[in-house]
Formats: sequence, C-alpha cells, structure tokens
Amino acid sequence: MKDVMELLSKRHLNPDVPVLLGTVSGVASTKPRLITYFDEKVQAISIITTKSFQVEVNPGNREPVICETSAGNFGNSVGLRNPGMEQALYELRKLRKEHSFSSYLNVSLSANSVEDFITLVKAFDEVADLVELNFSCPHASVGYGASIGCDQNIAAEYVRLIKEATKECKAPLFVKLTPNVDDIGLIAKAVVDSGADGLVAINTVGPIVHKDPGSGLPILQNKLGGKGGSSGHHVYERALSAIREIRQACGDDVPLIGMGGVSSGTEAAALIAAGADAVGIGSALGTVDQKAWPEYLAAVKREAEAILSGEDPAQKQSTSYIIKDRQMAYEKHQVVKSEQYGKDTRIITLDGTLYCKAGQFAFLWIPTIGEKPFSVAHNDPLTFIVKNRGPFSAELCALQVGDDIYVRGLYGAQLNNEKTKKALLLGGGTGVAVLPSLADQLQGQGTEMSILVGTSESVEGKALLEEALSSYGSFTCIADDGRPGRVLDLLDTIPLDDEQACYLVGPEVFMAIACRKLLARGVKEHNLYLSMERTTLCGIGMCGECACGDRLTCRWGTFMQYDYLAKEAPELIAYD
Repeated sequence: MKDVMELLSKRHLNPDVPVLLGTVSGVASTKPRLITYFDEKVQAISIITTKSFQVEVNPGNREPVICETSAGNFGNSVGLRNPGMEQALYELRKLRKEHSFSSYLNVSLSANSVEDFITLVKAFDEVADLVELNFSCPHASVGYGASIGCDQNIAAEYVRLIKEATKECKAPLFVKLTPNVDDIGLIAKAVVDSGADGLVAINTVGPIVHKDPGSGLPILQNKLGGKGGSSGHHVYERALSAIREIRQACGDDVPLIGMGGVSSGTEAAALIAAGADAVGIGSALGTVDQKAWPEYLAAVKREAEAILSGEDPAQKQSTSYIIKDRQMAYEKHQVVKSEQYGKDTRIITLDGTLYCKAGQFAFLWIPTIGEKPFSVAHNDPLTFIVKNRGPFSAELCALQVGDDIYVRGLYGAQLNNEKTKKALLLGGGTGVAVLPSLADQLQGQGTEMSILVGTSESVEGKALLEEALSSYGSFTCIADDGRPGRVLDLLDTIPLDDEQACYLVGPEVFMAIACRKLLARGVKEHNLYLSMERTTLCGIGMCGECACGDRLTCRWGTFMQYDYLAKEAPELIAYD
C-alpha cells in the first residue's frame, strides 16, 4: 500500500506542491465501479473515499434520504446504508486484485462499539491505504457516529483501545470529526494524543429538520423526526473555521483532510491556507453533471494551485460547471384520476404537465410516507403507472381523486440513438410506461416500429397504453398467464432486419433474456438499447445508486447500449 502519511505530512505549509483533492464518504464514490471511475478518468482526484462500512448489512433510512432546500444546499439522512463488512471486503479485494490504483483508497468505517471498530480495522487493513473512523455522522442511530465524536473522553478512549488492538495493521487510522461540538480543536487534540494518525473534518452539520420551501413540510424520512445533516454551500464557513481550530489545537504535524461545502478553487485554496493537507469535494458533485466531473475537478485543482502560489487565475472556470438551479425542487399536483388495471396496477393521472423525453424520469413524493423514482407514461396530462409491490407503492395506489402529491424532476438525459429505418420496441410489465415517449422520438426520426408488450395477466378490453402505442405502429400484447416473460417467445420468430434497432424496457432479467435471443437472431450489439431503470436516492449524482458501470442514469439517461453494458457492467445483463 502507498504511504499516505508521507504524502500528506505538512503539505499545507508548502504552497508550491500540487493540491490534493479527494472524494468524501457517502458521495459519488459509493460503488466499486465508481471507485475505479475516479481512479481512471478523474485525474484531479488523489484520494478516493468509500462509503462507511459496518460489520452487518445496514439498509439505511427510507427515502427521501437526500434533499435540496435551496440551490446547492442539501440535507442528508441516508442512515449509513451499506452492504456490510463481508460483501464490502469481497468487492474491495476484487478491486485490488483486478485494478492497479494510482490514487489512495480511504476506507470509511462505522460502528457503535470498540470491538466492532477493531474487527473492521483489522478486516479492511489489507485493502486500505488509510482507514477513516466515522465518529461524526449526525443522523446515525444511538451509539454510532456523532454519539462517539461529540464526547472528548469517549472519542479518545475509542482511539486508544482501537490503536492498541490493531498494532499490526499497516493502514494509518484517521478520525473523522463532527462540527457539532463547542470545541472541535479540543476533541481533535484528544484523539491525536490517543494515537490517531490523522484527522478528517468536517462531517455534515446538524442534524436539523429540512423543510420543503414550497409546502413547508419536512422532507427527510427517519427515526429522528425527519432531522438530517446539512451539507453544501451553507456549511463552508463552518468547515473553514473548524480547520483553523484544529490546526491551532494540534499543530502542523498531524495530517488533516479538510472538507465541507467546497465547490470552487478559491474555497479549496482557503481550506488549505487554513491548514488542510488535502481537500474533499462532496455535495458539489451533485451540482455538476457527471459527464463534466473530470473537467470540473481539474478546474478546482488548477485554480487552487494558482491562488496558493500567489498567481491570479486568468479565469475562474470551476464555478461555470455548477448548475445554479435547485434540482431537487418539488411541484405540488393533485390526483385527477386513478384507474385500476388488473389486480395490482393503477394508472394515476395528475393535473399539470411534465415534458419527459425517453431516458428521463421523475420522483413522486408523499410527505411523511416516502418517495420513489418513476417513468412518466404521459406528459399531458401527467400520468404514471404504479404496480402495488411495497409500502410506498401501496400508498400511491390508495390515492383518491383530489389528493395532493409532489413531483420532482426531470432527471436523466434524452436517449441519444442512431437512426434506423426499423425498430422493435419491447416492454415488460410497468416498464411499458417508457414506450410512449420513446415511440414519439422514433416517429420523429421516421422509424417504422413494431411494438411488443408483455403483461403479467390477461385483462378484458385494451392492453396497458394500447391506445397510445398502437398509433405508432403494429402493436401486440401477450399476457404471461402463469409463465413470466411469455412475450419473449415471439423474439424467436418475428421478422428482423440486420440493421434494425431494438429497444428493451422492463425487469433486468427480462431484458437480459431478450438480448440473448436478439443477438442470436443477428441483431448488432450497438443496436440494442436497454432502459436501465435502477433505483436512485437523489437523481443528481450524489448517491451513486443508479450506476451502470461508471455511468449514472440520473445524468446519462436510463438507456444504455448493449455493447457498453457488456464491457462495463456485464453483471447487469446476466441471468444465469
């Protein structure tokens, strides 16, 4: 492993060395493929931080877990969602075996006992360049995060006992501090005196209740009454003062990674001047399109280096990448119609419009109940198709005419496809909701369409969205009637051209089987488009949950070509 202590030692005192930027725990670098994305494609990043791992699997809080109450200012209450030590260690071992890192890997850890922290430190030592003890999460359960870091004596004792029990471990131990204390310098010195090799500061500020400006209602969903930590622009000044306080208390020797609301080269330079040896960029990545992350972070690094060396950057370009609008704003709508389709599906029509393109999606939010992402079935009037499959969808299906519901979005990007003379559109289940906007785009390109739809049950009358879809081309609906995916049988016999494009929408296993059949029929990989409607928590690139390979569907759009998936995310198109 690389020597991160040598890298960081007194770096803040030398304005002529390159600025070190890193990702922060819980933002962007949350999946193995996103970790390698930052290492391979984002040259400005030197330290990559994982999400916080615990001994056991933690499903976290129910959505909403991330909100934006004003542009660039966020509330967070993910609840330390993570796959647990066994799975995380398997994934990181695999990464170390298959990938040669140029960046330093910071593995973040969370526990509510000394014993569990010791277990985690020992387990992850083999894969980490440094380990980060999360003593600072403000919305964690009792005993975790800030429950440790807010008490000087507890934090110091934890560090002393962990260091004592892990003397054989090679990765240096960094403690992540909470800003929600009267004297962060006092706690910083206490953990350093107890053996901490380095410090990370700050975590989110709070917790507080984050209210939607429009409705005045709390947004986040958790056992803390909707409270969550604050991040983004409005915590930057607190981060800056915390770095100064820590340096004043601990001196120049201890390595310190600073973070909190940094979004520009000017702010990064100020944090370094205050005493940070490296700077973490977190929430700011939610305000920049993922496609621009490499250029944006390079601009932050370049500007910070110019400022620290006494130069005046010719152009402060980093802020030009930032999206100035509030991307997670909710719009209030009312239910104007709710129709039952089959046993467990409802077609919910709202007042108003939302001009969604193929590849885009929106979130539906019922305050105090939850939120989830959905494809838009019709733009005008605004219509969604909901299958009753869980607590939140059950609440959606129970909505009555006149009830209020909130919509945010759109997210994702419009499908960027190659024009073809003919196309096959295949939809399974409620994935059919994507087809109208797709068919409209293809019609505008002069494409002749055949549309196949599979449903779970036979229903009297017209099929789901049949009236709208049949106007675009030949339409066939096949019910499963006890055998899931029966519609896929047609792929063995229907006429197909060599240059025909095929657009697939539905469950991933449904699309994987369809791909195998279509490839066997001679359809080219680049002419296969799959709508990867993966669950996302934010829609703006922070959570990383919607990753397909190294692309986030909330930024790139849901449609991915088969050749890309086969190379970058083969596990998403496998079913055996």
